[in-house]
Amino acid sequence: MSGAGGTAPAGYDEFAAARAGQLFRVAYLMCGDWHEAEDLVQTTLARLYVSWHRVRRRDSTDAYARRVMLNAFLSQRRRSRLRETPVAELADAAAAVPDADLRLTLAAALQRLPPRGRAVVVLRYVDDHSIESVARLMNATPAAVKSLNTRALAQLRDLLGGDLQHLLQP
Repeated sequence: MSGAGGTAPAGYDEFAAARAGQLFRVAYLMCGDWHEAEDLVQTTLARLYVSWHRVRRRDSTDAYARRVMLNAFLSQRRRSRLRETPVAELADAAAAVPDADLRLTLAAALQRLPPRGRAVVVLRYVDDHSIESVARLMNATPAAVKSLNTRALAQLRDLLGGDLQHLLQP
């Protein structure tokens, strides 16, 4: 991104280039759609660009970017709740490999979780954040995050049922 003068604020390009991949991985697992994840990362980076002069002085630019992305994701979910159309079956996957089957099964199960529960699971177990860090990102108490995490994991276990054991066996 370039400002009106043709150059981005100091440090922005480096940050965006270094963190865009990880932001995309987290965004994809949250929303489950490649294009939606790209849009979410673009929205995050655009909002970060606008407030870069304030953000770069903070201790954790990464945390700020995650917070912006999480807020954009949850806001988008609230707006699009009525537009979503569930489908009975997913398109056939390419050649099935155990790891690929496991990833597809987990990704499909994640998509069936409520957005806040999905965000907690992705931030905790994919992006490796602590309960306290997720609580700060979600503007919630650690107890609320623990509760969301427990409920989301229980829902995942119910959704996966015997599939998980079947996929983990050699």
